[in-house]
Amino acid sequence: MTTLSATDVALEGFRVTRENPRTFLIWSGFSFAVSIVGGLLTISLGDEARAAFGVISGKEQPDLNGLWKAVETLSPLLIMGLVVQCMTVAAVYRIVLRHADHGFGYLKLGMDEVRLILLTLIYVVIGMVLLTMVSIAAALVALAASVAGQQAAILVGLATELFAMGLLAYIAVRLSLAPAITFAENRLAIFDSWRITRGHAWTLAGAYVLAIACMVVVMLLAMTIFAAVAALLNGGDMQAVGKALSPDQSSLSAYFTPFTIGYLVFAAPLSAVWYTVVAAPAAVAYQVLSGRPPEIDEAAPASA
Repeated sequence: MTTLSATDVALEGFRVTRENPRTFLIWSGFSFAVSIVGGLLTISLGDEARAAFGVISGKEQPDLNGLWKAVETLSPLLIMGLVVQCMTVAAVYRIVLRHADHGFGYLKLGMDEVRLILLTLIYVVIGMVLLTMVSIAAALVALAASVAGQQAAILVGLATELFAMGLLAYIAVRLSLAPAITFAENRLAIFDSWRITRGHAWTLAGAYVLAIACMVVVMLLAMTIFAAVAALLNGGDMQAVGKALSPDQSSLSAYFTPFTIGYLVFAAPLSAVWYTVVAAPAAVAYQVLSGRPPEIDEAAPASA
């Protein structure tokens, strides 16, 4: 069986950013541009967008009609987010699996990205179906357990929910290489990941947890430093820092204050690192498990 190192897989994203500084700078600039465009779109959508955000992020569960209307209102932002996500993920896959295919910072918008978009939409549908099936099964089990009393129903319901969460997480890990396979093999590979990850689920799960944990530490440290510096520049006013993190979306002048723009510049490389660290493990795991040799671009410098 092929040996897969959870540590090597988890830290692949940090290696990519370290060894490709020029590309990372382009990705940071791209993240900043996306933030600016996202802000412009949000402001142009007006009060309806803010109300839709409130529906989706609110504590109360919205009804299906209200949720659909909110999604419809935010569709320009959601479509942009999906395209940007697939472009960024494809760029990370390209630098790991097709290093010679430079482009502009490995960023492109072609059939590779289209296939990743289609795969994402297919997985959203599959995820919704699985979640519905698991919810129905859990409700039926809890209903059956209620015959033995309320406490038994609560315990069985809790155990069923934990089992369901574990099952969904396991399925997600087993299917997690689908985007990398789809990119590498130039075809929609919806379930191929299930075969290639057989016997490696725990290693992959550990790698993903380690990668995200490392990134969370980096984000917390960076945000702590930003908040401290920003507070000092504003005479200790933490409310001003909060406004930069959640700016007024009523107008362009209210949104794009110097402080908010400064925050977007600061956050851009963090966003670039996040995408790299989250996407790279699947690419290198596929490379190892498939036995695919790494492509070396001998004509390009290491910092391409």
